[in-house]
This record gives sequence, C-alpha cells and structure tokens, in this order.
Amino acid sequence: MYYEERSSLNVICNDNNAVVIDLRSDTLTKPTKRMREAMFNAEVGDDVYGEDSTVKKLEEKAAEMVGMEDAIFVCSGTMGNLIAIMNHCDVRGSEAYCGDSAHCLLHEQCGASQIAGVNLRPLRNNSDGTFDLCELESLLRKDRHHEPISKLVLVENTIDGKIVPQSWIIELVTFCKKHNLKLHMDGARLWNASVGSGKSAKQIVSGFDSVTFCLSKGLGAPIGSLLCGSKEFVAKARRVRKVLGGGMRQVGILGAAGLVALEDTIPILKDDHRRALHFASSINDIQSTIFTVDLKTVQTNMVFVRVDPDLVSATNFANRLRNVCDDNDDDKIIVKCLALNESFVRFVFFHEITDNQLMLAIRKVKYVIAKLDSRISLP
Repeated sequence: MYYEERSSLNVICNDNNAVVIDLRSDTLTKPTKRMREAMFNAEVGDDVYGEDSTVKKLEEKAAEMVGMEDAIFVCSGTMGNLIAIMNHCDVRGSEAYCGDSAHCLLHEQCGASQIAGVNLRPLRNNSDGTFDLCELESLLRKDRHHEPISKLVLVENTIDGKIVPQSWIIELVTFCKKHNLKLHMDGARLWNASVGSGKSAKQIVSGFDSVTFCLSKGLGAPIGSLLCGSKEFVAKARRVRKVLGGGMRQVGILGAAGLVALEDTIPILKDDHRRALHFASSINDIQSTIFTVDLKTVQTNMVFVRVDPDLVSATNFANRLRNVCDDNDDDKIIVKCLALNESFVRFVFFHEITDNQLMLAIRKVKYVIAKLDSRISLP
C-alpha cells in the first residue's frame, strides 16, 4: 500500500500533556511585556477631537516610515482597504482592479460592492503575485455612458507569503500614471516584504497613492492597521472612517502597542522567515512524493505544504497533526495549521515561535508524514 490514511484521523485523541504549537496564523500573537507596559502608561485623549497624543505619534511615525504625508489609525486592514477604495473611487459607478487571489476580493465580504458601490474586477494572479498589464489595459473602460469608470488598481504585498517583484511594481506605477488610475497597496504584511526583499517600505510603495499595513499580523500588536497617503487623502479618510463606525476615543492605549511593534518586532521578522524556510526544507528532506513544498514560494513567514489529494486529503493531514494518537514522544506534540483546501495546508511563523518549538513542529510533521506515506521510513 502506497499510503496509509488511518480511520483514527477523524478521532479526537489529544493528550492533555501534549505540547501545543499553533501555526495557523501570525494574528495569534499576544502583546509583549513592553507593549503592555506602554499601553498602561500611554498618554491618551479623544482621538475624534484629534487630541490623543499617542496615536498622533503613531500616525506620524507610520507616515514617515512609508514616505507618505500622513496616516490614520484604523481598526483593521479590512477597514483601511475599504476606506482607500471609497476615497479613490469617489464617483458613483466606479470600477477597481485587483488580482483574483487578493484579500480585498476574497476575504473582505465584497465590502467594495456591498458598502462602497464599487465593482472589483479581478485579473488572473500569476504565481509571483503579479498580473498581466496587457490584460489590465484590455479591461479598462472607455468613456461611454454604458460603462463604469475605471478608477483604481489594488496590489497585495506580500501575497500568500510571496514578495511581489519590485520590477513589476515599477512598471505598474508607470502604467497607472499613464492611464490616470489611482494605486493602492494592501500591505498587511508590508514589513515582511521589506525585510524579505532587503528594500525599504518607502521603496516598495514609491508611486502609490495609498498603503495599508497591519500591526497585528506578525508585528504582535493586539489590534489595528495604518492607512497612509497624502494629507488630503487622510482628511477624507477620517470622515469615511467615522461613517464606517471607526471613530475611536482614547485609542492611544492601542496605539502605544503599535509603536512598540514598529520598534521591536520589525527587526526580528527575519527570524520568522528563517524558521519558515527551515521548516519547509525539512519537509522536502523527507522526500515524500505526497507531501511537498515549492521552496521558491517560501520568501517570508509562510509555508504552503502541497498534499496529493488523490492519496491523502489536506484536511486529514491537518487534523492528524493536531491530534495525539500514539504512545510516541514525536506524536505527543500538537501542531495547529490551516487546511486551505484539499491540496494545501498553510503554516505561519511569528516571533513567539521559538527555535525549540520549530524543531518540535518538524518532529511531529515528519512523524505524521511517515504514518501517511508508507514509502517513508524515519529513524
């Protein structure tokens, strides 16, 4: 038998003494001690009146770091992206363009159409996160009363852990200027792109009209994102944020954690990337034909393990990793991960995952793969 997909995969048989390593997402971080101290000591005021000094400091720092004039603190990246779409698509009947794998298209409840009245028109994402500019040009609307108005292009960087090539971004900036299109970057994990590419955030977003980046994905803050742009853009954003329910009061308590995140966590993102690559390489070292990783896609903190669905389902693989079924030390480790579909399982690294936890996760993954692929024999 080439593989073994045991009936016990669907049975919960956790060991209460098992070590739990949660690699589902980098949104799972808890505020650090320094963040909690900063939150406790934060100077606050009413942000709706523009009187919260801590969040002002955060916004000024964020704008400077991405090379833009101003910034606004928002509850989430979803809110920041929606505000950007509403700001840039300020004429009824507007259309915006994005890749077909984009978060704003797939995972934000179609807020662009549901709330903003903007049509999001997708383009096929290439494997590196780009899309074809010739295809984009062919989709742009003519100046006809029958058609919507082409207004905005959205780019996600990183996308599925991959860094969008800067050479393509430069071409896109030129394209959008030529066609009088606004350009927004969903940079939820912008700092992973910066650290992974060795380019500053200013370089990456140069030529963009706006950018969002998240404080709670990988950077470790408990909540919030920054939306950055020109002073005029941010002034409009404050009005839009209010109607979306995002007018906040003594928000400096959260802003203080964001400041610590920018100072403390960005420099150590490289360790998340190192651990992700080690994890991915260790899986390929097993030489299973059922479980593989394309190492070219492991550019930051995410690992996507491809599972041959004709032999083992990704869901069962993920379920088995989170269960303890055998009296074996390698099995007494619970690894939480995310089965995206029946072919791919995602693992995400962040600063709370230590080298020791990395090695434990590798032990459990190797053990489970050997159980599911009978051609694999581990010592």
